[in-house]
Amino acid sequence: MNTLCEVCREPLREERPQIGPLKRICLECLSDDERRALEHDLAVAASVQAHLLPARNFSFGGWEINYDYEPLGAVSGDYGDLIRPGRTGDALHFFFGDVSGKGVAASILMANLQALFRGLAPQELPLTEMVGRANAIFAASTAPNSYATLVAGRLGPDGRLEIANAGHNPPLLVRAGEVRPLPSGDLPLGFAAAGRYVSREFRLEPEDFLFLYTDGVSEALDATGREYGADRVRSTLGGLRGRPARAVVEAVLEGVTRFQNGTPRVDDLTAMAIRWRG
Repeated sequence: MNTLCEVCREPLREERPQIGPLKRICLECLSDDERRALEHDLAVAASVQAHLLPARNFSFGGWEINYDYEPLGAVSGDYGDLIRPGRTGDALHFFFGDVSGKGVAASILMANLQALFRGLAPQELPLTEMVGRANAIFAASTAPNSYATLVAGRLGPDGRLEIANAGHNPPLLVRAGEVRPLPSGDLPLGFAAAGRYVSREFRLEPEDFLFLYTDGVSEALDATGREYGADRVRSTLGGLRGRPARAVVEAVLEGVTRFQNGTPRVDDLTAMAIRWRG
C-alpha cells in the first residue's frame, strides 16, 4: 500500500529519498525552508561522496588509470576505487561497480561498499576470499532488495592482472586491436550471503588496456529510445590500443554524447580505463 503525502494526500513515490520531511511529504509540497534545507543536505552529501573517489588520473608503476564519474543527480550509486599496496612490490587493488537504485540511498550503499573493501584490501586475502567476505557482510547489513554489481582486481608490478566479476558488465580487454569481453557469471554482492566467486589471471603486454563501464554508458538512449549498446562501446575501443587511458575514456564518452544528440541522461555514468605501459 502506498504512503500518502500528509499535505496533498497523493501517493508518495517509492524512489524518493527517505530523508527528512520527504519521508512524509512529496517534494512539491515542501515549504521554502524545507527545500533549502534539503538542497543543503544534498550538496553536503555530494561533497562527501566526491572525496571518497580516487584521483581521476592515476599512475602506479607501469599502470596508468583514468576514470570519469558523472552522477545523474547530486549523488550516485556508481562505485570506483583504487587502493595502493602497503609494501613496495605488492599489487594495486581496483574496484568498480554499481549499487542498485539511484540517488541518496544508493550513495549510502556505495560508501558502505567502499568502507568494506578499504578494510579488507590490506589483509592480503586471496581476491576471491576478499570478494566473498565483502558479499557476506554486505548481504547481512543491507535490505533484502539491495545488491551491487562489482569488478574487483589486482594489478601486479609485472603487468599481471587478476580479476573477479560479481555480475557486472563484462570488462573489455583490448589487446592487439582485438576487443575481448571477460566473463561476468558470478552473482552480484548481496544476492546470497554464501555466494562463491572465481578469479581469472592475465598478463598484459605494453599498450594493452582494460575498459570498465556502468549501465549509464551502454544503456544511454537517443531521441528514438534506442540504446547505445555494448557493441558500440567495443567498436570504439577497437582502434584505441596504445592511446593514453584518458584518451580511451574520453573517446567512449564522446561517442555516447554524439549518439544521445542532446537526449537527457537517465542513469549515472562511470567509465574506467586501465592501461599497462610496461
